[in-house]
Amino acid sequence: MSRVLRSFREMLGLLSRGDFSRKLDEEMTAAIDALEAMPGDKGKAVMTVSITFNYELGRIDIDPAVKVKLPDTARFMKTPFWTIDGALSVEHPNQINMFAPAAVNRHERDDDEIATG
Repeated sequence: MSRVLRSFREMLGLLSRGDFSRKLDEEMTAAIDALEAMPGDKGKAVMTVSITFNYELGRIDIDPAVKVKLPDTARFMKTPFWTIDGALSVEHPNQINMFAPAAVNRHERDDDEIATG
């Protein structure tokens, strides 16, 4: 008596002698790993499974395929920098003076008064 398959899950497990199901597991793991390794807080991976049924002379050949699009891991958050004295700084130039000690600010005012005379 021949074995009759009535479920898609059962047929899926038999494709390529189980190799296709194992490939799906590997691709799913790769997608999850890529999402967890992303530098940002959001991302998306797409796994597309296609099953093609080819019928000829009473026989059906099933051709499975899987395509995976992993998240773009090149996306990093941008970081603002300002130039100060030909170098990069993460502090806005106006904020540097705002948080400087009062004595330094007073000294700068004295220098300005002397210069403007």
